[in-house]
Amino acid sequence: MKPLVALFLCALVHPILGQMNGGPLGHLAQPQDGRSMRETSTFREGKDGKYDRNAPPKGDLEERSNFDNFRVPPGETHVLMDRKGPGVITHMWITFLGPEPQAWAKDGAANHQEMLLRIYWDGSERPGVEAPLGDFFANCFGKRDEVVSLPVIVEDGDSYNCFWQMPFRKSARVEIVNQSDKPIALLYYNIDWIKKDHISEDTPYFYAQYRQEYPVEKGKDYVLLDTKGKGHFVGAVLAVRTRSPSWFGEGDEKVYIDGEKVPSIWGTGTEDYFLSAWGLKKTSTPYFGVPYFDQWGIVGGHTSAYRWHINDPIVFQKSIRFTMEHFGWISPDENPENRAMSWNEREDDYSSVAFWYQTGVPTFDARAPHARERRLPSLERVVSFARDHADRHGTGEAGPQDLGGLYEGPQLLYRPAEQTGAWLEIPITVRLTEPLRLLLNATTSYDFGTYQAYLDGVKLGEPFDLYSAEVSNREIHLLDFWPSVGEHVVRLECVGKNPVSKGYYLGLESVRLRERRPRVKTMGWDKDKDWRVNPVLYG
Repeated sequence: MKPLVALFLCALVHPILGQMNGGPLGHLAQPQDGRSMRETSTFREGKDGKYDRNAPPKGDLEERSNFDNFRVPPGETHVLMDRKGPGVITHMWITFLGPEPQAWAKDGAANHQEMLLRIYWDGSERPGVEAPLGDFFANCFGKRDEVVSLPVIVEDGDSYNCFWQMPFRKSARVEIVNQSDKPIALLYYNIDWIKKDHISEDTPYFYAQYRQEYPVEKGKDYVLLDTKGKGHFVGAVLAVRTRSPSWFGEGDEKVYIDGEKVPSIWGTGTEDYFLSAWGLKKTSTPYFGVPYFDQWGIVGGHTSAYRWHINDPIVFQKSIRFTMEHFGWISPDENPENRAMSWNEREDDYSSVAFWYQTGVPTFDARAPHARERRLPSLERVVSFARDHADRHGTGEAGPQDLGGLYEGPQLLYRPAEQTGAWLEIPITVRLTEPLRLLLNATTSYDFGTYQAYLDGVKLGEPFDLYSAEVSNREIHLLDFWPSVGEHVVRLECVGKNPVSKGYYLGLESVRLRERRPRVKTMGWDKDKDWRVNPVLYG
């Protein structure tokens, strides 16, 4: 895949300089006007020995010449570029430490969802680009994932590159706002641009705008972009956190061009818009991809996807309104007819970044909220941390284990030597009878066993295998029910192990009771059913 991407990247480098001849590399043999420039985090030493933006790069044999990064305290804004035009930004590369505690940031650092990227064109008071840095680079939920596409490449989940062409006439100001309560640690960057003598009057500006709805608004399609003017839509990033079981993505994209009342562009499903089929799965291609996808059909699942309209821009002369339906499959206890079907209006959490070019100033009134509001609200009604119950187990030993950022706190690692007599119990207290989902926030690893779950002595589903070649997180969803008020006990019994596993261990962060949508309580289809007689997990 990567050699293909490298080839096609060449097609993007200078599209505003004229038509290409001789294939994707043909423009390289054409005359180029202007001169190349770069804004960089390289260390520049002032007279007092401190960084001075106006000084030349240090560039000598002292180690300080390698101090090419910045620490951005909470609440502060760091300017990466502030230059006069005319010119064209052709490439941006940014990197920084991840949020987990480490030697360079012992208390952790800001994650990329908490960093707000803003780019201002020609001194405008409103940014032309405004999005969480991660989401702009198709990395949503604060998660770091590899992206290998034409305009955006995030190598190994930590090297953020984009090749969007960004022309400006008078000036360009690029900044990152740290909206975290932790610093941005070791911020490095290079911004490549070409200084021009002239930018033609009909050259459009590049725009990107984030928006969100937690959850989506009932009775209204989700809006990614709504602007008046002349331009072309070139891409979208969409992130969805599900609040109901089953598949969320039956909704169609609906694009209204130049003020039309009925959209002339009408899709066939969410995964179809993102150029996949029969659902979404993790992938990365030049024009579309799914950087993050955790689990299919669960309550609280996360999916992020990108779609670049490089060869098929959506062109508008007067206006564009790009919307997405939020329909999908749903469980019987959320359906008015108490049946599972594919066409239900769902109430999931959506966020997005729209990318487009437009002459003049957009009329899209969306603004990115503060990082506090961008953080997804918790769905947990009750959380019982396993580490608080380290004494409730069978043969073997158990104790807390820090997994270096996989969880906010340590998990409980249970280490039985064999299957016989291996079990772990975690109590969980219910304070209100309401529809909930019972699940385990568990770890998988190379020496973990296979376990069977019970609640108050009632068997729940089939045994689950916790083996994986590498250490990772997995939610084990067990039951949808209306529990009675009081204490309940989840018991996990070892029933064997995967043939390739090296042991029978169990890693458990917590047992959780997760909220169901309010309409489940309103409809009350399962309220009087005895979950002990027929334990149900909707999917």
